[in-house]
Amino acid sequence: MIETTIRDEVAVVTLRRPEKLNALTAAMRAGLAAAVRAHGDGKAARGIVVTGTGRAFSAGEDLREAANLPMTEGVESFHDLTRAVLETRVPVVAAVNGLVVGGAAEWTLCFDARIGTPSTEYFLPENGIGLSISNASSYLLGRVVGGRALRLVLDSTRTGAADAQALGLLDEIVEPDVLMETAIGLIHRWTQPGMATSVHLRLLRPSLEEVERAFARETEAALEVEASGIAKAGMNRFVSRER
Repeated sequence: MIETTIRDEVAVVTLRRPEKLNALTAAMRAGLAAAVRAHGDGKAARGIVVTGTGRAFSAGEDLREAANLPMTEGVESFHDLTRAVLETRVPVVAAVNGLVVGGAAEWTLCFDARIGTPSTEYFLPENGIGLSISNASSYLLGRVVGGRALRLVLDSTRTGAADAQALGLLDEIVEPDVLMETAIGLIHRWTQPGMATSVHLRLLRPSLEEVERAFARETEAALEVEASGIAKAGMNRFVSRER
């Protein structure tokens, strides 16, 4: 369900579970982290583009699976996805082809660019379900959208492409037929011979120390909502509606 190809010297990592809106199982999250790390040193690719198939980039964590796993297991695997991106020496771009939800939406916050289409929607439903946010989004979301971060999380409402761009969740909106071309072209523009891109990625990306501190706080929060029972109840409600 994770496919990696090299296209025009760029590693394209594609989620291929469209029948489930590319919802991320634990195995898929591990596969994504491995794919990013495999191409993150710049030896085999000038950069990485992550995208989805069908009408969603990703519906986030597969809650049907997550309902039967410890909360911290899911949270830690999402944290490692963010860690994998921030450890790369090459640009990482999200080609957000449609709906992007929860942990997947939070994951894109650490990317160097997020390019969407008119059908792109950001959705952070955790608060309404009784879950806690992850992926260092407690730190990264404020960096991206400023003072709107709290409202985006607490309201748990969908944000369409135009509003997402206005907030900073998207850097650019293009038509679907040029989404990949635009993402790959951006990496080419940033990785011309003689450029100091890897140095500036290290200087301008979010601080790894701050990210790790956010991970620790978010793991504690996950334990809290798990112990309270609201997380389990929320996931069970979601799974029941899905049947």
